[in-house]
Amino acid sequence: MSDEFCDCNITHKERIEAVRSKLPQEEILYDLAELFKVFGDTTRIKIISALLETELCVCDIAELLHMSPSSISHQLRVLRQARLVKPRKEGKVVFYSLDDDHIKHLFDQGLEHILEPRGSYHVSA
Repeated sequence: MSDEFCDCNITHKERIEAVRSKLPQEEILYDLAELFKVFGDTTRIKIISALLETELCVCDIAELLHMSPSSISHQLRVLRQARLVKPRKEGKVVFYSLDDDHIKHLFDQGLEHILEPRGSYHVSA
C-alpha cells in the first residue's frame, strides 16, 4: 500500500461532520483563493517585498524592479483591488504602502515556510 492513497472503503462520518461544521462558507473560500492568486505573481511579490521596507511611488518601484511605470501601475491596480496596498497622495506624487499588518504577516509566513529546511521524505512511485 502506498502512503499516498487510502486502501479502505469506509468513511468516518463523525470526523466528516465535525469538519463540515467548521468549514468557512463557500464564498469566503472563493475570496481566499482569489487572494492567494494575487500572491501567485513574481512581480507582485517583488512589489510587496519592497513595500515591506518603505512606501514608494510608481517610478521608484519601476526603477527598483527595472520595469516600466505602466507595468508597475497595472500590478499596483491588482494589488489595490485585493486590498493589499493603499495609495497616499502627496502633491502630484502617489506613494504606495502595504494596506495593513496582515499583508506583512502573510508574506513573512510564506517566506518562513519556503526557507524552512526540507524534511527527509520521499514520494514512492
